Parts: sequence; structure tokens; C-alpha cells
Amino acid sequence: MEYLAPTLKEIYALTLELAEKIATSRYRIDIIVGISRGGWMPARLLSDFFGNTFVASMKIEFYSGINERGSYPVITQTVSADVARKNLLLVDDVADSGKSLEVGLAYLRGLKATEVRSATIHYKPDSKPRPDYYVKKTKAWIIYPWEVRETLKKLGDEELEKATKVLVESGSMTRDELERMLELRDNYGNASQDS
Repeated sequence: MEYLAPTLKEIYALTLELAEKIATSRYRIDIIVGISRGGWMPARLLSDFFGNTFVASMKIEFYSGINERGSYPVITQTVSADVARKNLLLVDDVADSGKSLEVGLAYLRGLKATEVRSATIHYKPDSKPRPDYYVKKTKAWIIYPWEVRETLKKLGDEELEKATKVLVESGSMTRDELERMLELRDNYGNASQDS
């Protein structure tokens, strides 16, 4: 498997580029909706770049039961704002399968939003739908700075070593920082939410 580990500085630059693409389209955003949790960081950055303080959140997860991953996402936390008659920008970090975006877009349109467009930093070619706005197209597994521990936890030994090497070589984290983070997980992590 190929990995990509953007640094926070790179995420900032990519999100600024995303904002410029949105601005060029002249789409007027009333509310930015970040999909929890991957969409929070880019949604917050877009809010800052646009000077738009109207940011809402919703959570979409791939669960079919308790600790059972399903094949299709469900909304587990509804949007935190009244979105009727508003132009919305639905934001996530990556359009992987596109299923989270699909569910989120349908849900927000069902709430009578005037228009809903989607934006992601990364887009994977097999994603359906394709986001209205994105910056980078990739087939790699992306290890975002806000999900390093949860990504590494899911990997077997061989893939873990490859991912760790990419994180260190990209400058996302030092080996010392990785060890400290994993120690926090082992000594402080919430086992009930560690799946």
C-alpha cells in the first residue's frame, strides 16, 4: 500500500488552494458544514480564510451495529445548525469512496438547503460522487496529522513500519513524537472509543 502523510503546513497550503478554487467559482457560502471528524480542520481553515464564522458540524460513520463497521455510512449526529434556505459547503478531508459525501449531500438537500456543494482536500479517483472542489487526486492512503494514532492502530506490523517511515520522512512527525503519542494511547486512551 502507498501512503501519503501531509504535514500541518502542507494541509494549510492545500486548504488555502482549495479556498481559492471555491472563491474563483463565486459560490456564496452561508454555512460551512464539516463532517466529523476529518472535515473539522479543513472546515475551520476555510472559515478563517473566508471570514465566515457560520460553521456547523455533522457526524457520518460506517457502522451497522456496536463496533461493527458497515458497508454504507449513516448519520450519527445531525447537522448542528438550521440550514434551510442557505447555501452550504459540505467539507471533508478526503473523498475516498464518496459514500460519506453522498449521504451528507442528500441529507442536507433534504433539509431544504438552497444549494449544497462539497469540498475536500484530497480526492480518490474511484470516489462517487466527485467533490465539487478538491485540490489533489491520489490513490494513496492518506495519514492526516489529526488521525495518526487511529490509522497506525489499524495496521499490521509490515504496513505499520512502512507508514511510520513515511510519517518520519515526510516531516509529519519524528520517531520520538510517534513513540510519545503511542504511549499516550496506551496509558490514557479511552478503550471504549478505540475501535
